[in-house]
Amino acid sequence: MDVLRELLQRLSNLPELVQWAGLIGLTAIIFSETGLLVGFFLPGDSLLVTAGLVAAKGYINVYQLAPILTLAAIAGNSLGYFIGRTTGPRIFSRENSIFFHRKHAIRAQQFYERHGKMTIVLAQFMPIVRTFSPVIAGVGGMDFRVFFTYNVLGAVVWIWSMLFIGYFLGTYIPGIDRHIEIVILIVIFLSLLPGLISWLKGKMRDRRAAAAGSGVTDEI
Repeated sequence: MDVLRELLQRLSNLPELVQWAGLIGLTAIIFSETGLLVGFFLPGDSLLVTAGLVAAKGYINVYQLAPILTLAAIAGNSLGYFIGRTTGPRIFSRENSIFFHRKHAIRAQQFYERHGKMTIVLAQFMPIVRTFSPVIAGVGGMDFRVFFTYNVLGAVVWIWSMLFIGYFLGTYIPGIDRHIEIVILIVIFLSLLPGLISWLKGKMRDRRAAAAGSGVTDEI
């Protein structure tokens, strides 16, 4: 409990969190966010970019961190898949709690219905959806070999891109660490952008469908 309490306290200061957590702690955070339904509140993209910035300062080895966190993401996503296969559709009737909200699972399901198998890759860059999308894939009965292929692809692209964005910013832009809040805000915005675009497309599609239905009614 003491470790969890300290983790929650340090979430407001990501550079400090990265140095406190170290390699083992960061691995646990990535695994929890991708594999445990209670981990949806943990930082993902912003944590990885911050870890890259911290690595550029020599506090941690980015070339050790990248493959280990990739394996953690793959393992976490695989666990989420098997949770979905085990629970099945019952997950949508599960009671809301402080760590679980049905709306998150429903949101991931809607995203999955629109994007199919590529959801496993695209969702890695979307907070909350990346926690629930493997579960929805399991509920939907996606073949595990197919899931695992997209899982590996998504984990590699997500972990390595986020880490090395931070690492190269920290290496080639002097003083960027003094403006880390701005970097994190930009990363958060970019993380939310795919979901925003998907939401806007859905709204436009619904409007077109409603307009088409209204036209048919008028003719009748």
